[in-house]
Amino acid sequence: MDNQDVISELPSNYEELKKSVNRTSNWRERLDAVEELGQWKNKQTINLLTYRMISDDVYQVQEAAFRKLKEIGEDVQLPSRKKGDLIKGVTKILLRIKKSLPEGHTYEEFKEKLKKMRIDVYDTYEGDKGADFDKWLENTWASLAKK
Repeated sequence: MDNQDVISELPSNYEELKKSVNRTSNWRERLDAVEELGQWKNKQTINLLTYRMISDDVYQVQEAAFRKLKEIGEDVQLPSRKKGDLIKGVTKILLRIKKSLPEGHTYEEFKEKLKKMRIDVYDTYEGDKGADFDKWLENTWASLAKK
C-alpha cells in the first residue's frame, strides 16, 4: 500500500476499533485492529498505533503497529523486545492459581483455571510465546514451589 491508498478521515467503526485495539485480554483482536487502523492516516489513528507500538505486552502487536506506522510514512523506531516478566508478578499469580487447585491436579486443570481466572495473563503469554506457549506454561507450572 502506498501513501495514496491511506485515507485521512476516521473509519466509520473508529470507536469499535479503539475498543478492540485496547482490549487487554485479546492480543489477536488488538492485532486485527492495528491492521485495520493502519489503513487510515490521521492524528487519532496514528496516536492509537503509536501507543500499541510502544506499550503492547505482545511483541507481535508492537511489530504490526510499527509496520503500519512506517507504511503511512511515520518516522518511528521499533522498540526492542521486553526482557523479564511481561506482566508484573506473574510468578506469584501462577503460584496462587496452582495453590488454589487440589493436590495432584493436572497441568490441563491448571491451564483451564488460569484461563478462567486471569485471561489477561493467559492471553498475553500465549501471544508472546506463540507455538512454545504450552511448553513454557507446563514447565513453569512444574517448577512452581509445591508448598
